[in-house]
Amino acid sequence: MSKKQESAKMAKGSWGSSAVSKAMILAAGLGTRLKPWTDQHPKALAEVNGKSLLQLNIEYLQQFNITDVVVNVHHFADQIVEAIDKNRGWGSQVTISDETSAVLETGGGLVKAAPHFPGGASFVLMNVDILTDLDLSEMIDNHLEYLPLATLATTKRTTSRYLLFDKNNTLVGWKNVATGEIKGLPEATRVAQPQAFSGIHLIDPAIFTLIKREGKFSMVDVYLNLMHSNHIRSFDHSAGKFIDVGKPESIVQAQNLFS
Repeated sequence: MSKKQESAKMAKGSWGSSAVSKAMILAAGLGTRLKPWTDQHPKALAEVNGKSLLQLNIEYLQQFNITDVVVNVHHFADQIVEAIDKNRGWGSQVTISDETSAVLETGGGLVKAAPHFPGGASFVLMNVDILTDLDLSEMIDNHLEYLPLATLATTKRTTSRYLLFDKNNTLVGWKNVATGEIKGLPEATRVAQPQAFSGIHLIDPAIFTLIKREGKFSMVDVYLNLMHSNHIRSFDHSAGKFIDVGKPESIVQAQNLFS
């Protein structure tokens, strides 16, 4: 057993899910699918049953003892900062990663926030516009057992773009079913299982030394570049609740699903 495995298993045995104590919520996007709301507001403050998406996800993380949260901001950044200050982070310690000069997407946004993750423990990265009842403690335990570079929450729902995993739940590719485009190793992707990505990641901070890109880029592209020499896994939570609150009609669906 490597030193990394030994330390991770010790952390799991001693602390359980608290071995992961930090998270980043991606809230900088323009939220174009939520227009006309996002013509005047950031999508992070769209409400479901009287609470903003940002508040709901901060409180979701609190269920798993994760109260140290980084939030990146760009679109109507001042409204997000004001809401966090007014509500004292809804009980969590919230740090702002400022992207007001340029929105950097998921990958660029994470790299900009790297100084907020100086330790050796893995952390959560999640989109602000998803709601789920995923048992994050189970996902963390799975991550600590296999020690991949990243564990990605997935479901078997229908979508237009899929991540492709082999029989061992290891990432081998990506497919756009609308265009037929496939990325990955041909021999592996032909027999791979498609899974829809839920926008929740558990990431080893070692990834910061492996990402060579700067500026605006996607974490999915990062994973597809790194999967050839690094272990990236799926964690299937198809049995639970999940919704991407990206369109006005999905607000109503979310209100019913999480009432």
